[in-house]
Order: sequence, then structure tokens, then C-alpha cells
Amino acid sequence: MSRGSNAGFDRHITIFSPEGRLYQVEYAFKAVAQSGLTSVAIRGTDSAVVITQKKVPDKLIDSSTMTNMFKLTPRIGCVMTGHNADSRSQVHRARLEAGEWKYKFGYDIPADVLCRRLADISQVYTQNAEMRPLGCCMIMVAIDPQQGPVLYKCDPAGYYCGFRATAVGAKQIEANSYLEKKLKKKPDLSHDRTIQMAISCLSTVLSMDFKASELEVAVVTKEQPKFRILSDAEIEEHLIAIAERE
Repeated sequence: MSRGSNAGFDRHITIFSPEGRLYQVEYAFKAVAQSGLTSVAIRGTDSAVVITQKKVPDKLIDSSTMTNMFKLTPRIGCVMTGHNADSRSQVHRARLEAGEWKYKFGYDIPADVLCRRLADISQVYTQNAEMRPLGCCMIMVAIDPQQGPVLYKCDPAGYYCGFRATAVGAKQIEANSYLEKKLKKKPDLSHDRTIQMAISCLSTVLSMDFKASELEVAVVTKEQPKFRILSDAEIEEHLIAIAERE
């Protein structure tokens, strides 16, 4: 028992430490940050945008086959940050849940219902000894028929919430404080301005200028409610607009 105050309590997922903490769940959050990627999402007036870095670990990998953006239903999409394999598992489960809902009820699952369902599943993973929490965090965007653009985040602990803007990953604290400052006055965010703010946020907190191939950007808008990933040419246009403005 010479390993300090958390001795033995991080071995087992279902045991609380004397301070009332679940160390394994906290380590799952660290796993998300350890991925080295930072993702940002912003909800505008008529659109919602998710953006993440694109890092190809090996020169031999075909970069077109690597992505952290996933379409869950035609109108709901997400960006995953953290362990790649865990991310794919959660995306697969989300697609199954969405398909089952459509089959049962005859209409598309609302984004908040899907996010709540995934959060409920993640929460079960923090209770059962034979499971481990998923080392990934999902940020989901969609256009809701009643509410307009919506943005939800679901974390490894099974907590989910709606956001105006959020960030997750290696530099999430810096990115969140940047977004808080920018959104303090509740600006009117058009589609282009939302995308450019997300790119600016990422390049500011990481202190680097991006090329179009180093970013992944996906959007949903009221005019085009289907989730779509922007091409390199479209991202380049936004990068030029940012450079001209600065």
C-alpha cells in the first residue's frame, strides 16, 4: 500500500476511492486527451460545425481512408476524439440504435435521444466489473426540425449535454476558454463565420497555421440539413478568408 492515496483503488472500476472518485473513469478522460488531437464544435444561427485535426501517423497510410468524422444517420453526424478502435465501436452502436429507432417508429431518431441513449450505454460501462469505459468522446451535430441546429457532447462517464460551443482533446481547456471569450456577447454566427471561428480557435490554441489537408471540417445547415464533410478546396477557401481578414 505504499503507492500513495489511490493505492489499489485504480485497479477496479467499480470501487470508489476514499475521496469518492472512480480512478478508471478519470483515466478514460486522460486517454481522450492522450490521443493528441483537439476537436472543436460550434453551433451557429443556422448551422452547426465540427472540426478536428487530421494527423496521418505513417507516410505509407492512405490518408483518404482515415477520418474522425462519422455519419450516424443522413442528418446526424459526429466527430470522435480519443482511441480509434473505441470510437468506431461507439459509432457502430450509434448507427444500430438509430436504425432500430427508425425501424420501430418509422421516423428518424432525434439527436438528443440518440445522444442520451449512448450516454446511458457509456454509464453502464462505468458500473460493471467486466467492462471498461470507452476511451473516446463524441461530439454530435444535427439540424432538429423544431430547435434548428443542435450540438451535443457525450463523454466516457456517460454524461451528456447540449452546448453552444465546445472543445475536447489535448488542448480542450485553452480551446474552451477561447470559445467562452468569443461567444460572451452572443454574436450572430452565419454559416461561414461559424466555420472560420472554429478554424481560428484550433489554430490559436495549437499556435500553428493549418493546410487544408491537416483539417477535417463537417457541417449541417438549415438549407442542407444532411451531414456533409467539406472537401479540401472548400476548407482552403475558408483558410484564405481567415488570412485575408487577419
